[in-house]
Amino acid sequence: MTAGRSDRAAPPAPDGQWEVRFADAASAKGWDSLAQQARENTYRAWITMRTNPRPATETPRHHRLKGSLAHGTHRGQTCEQWQIEVTSGGRVWYLLDTARDTCWITFAGTGHPRATDRH
Repeated sequence: MTAGRSDRAAPPAPDGQWEVRFADAASAKGWDSLAQQARENTYRAWITMRTNPRPATETPRHHRLKGSLAHGTHRGQTCEQWQIEVTSGGRVWYLLDTARDTCWITFAGTGHPRATDRH
């Protein structure tokens, strides 16, 4: 999706920080919905992905996904998949692409993702 008139301009990541990008249009749309519901928490999630996407100590609100959700593929690269709990139901899932220093948001939404119900 190409930016256009009135779209927000995301700043490029400075040295030592990660790029944060959407893996697809659905994750971008979900991010907007999440930001409308919980603006400050969504911003904090973005800062976390930018500065500390793989914390040394995982928490219940920020952790690597488990089982078949522990990894995902983007552009042929297999990456670890992580989750940030933004609200009680809202989540952000992202792939940690160490080759590109990029967090690819694969899911963002105000409701609990159904895929975790199977695991």
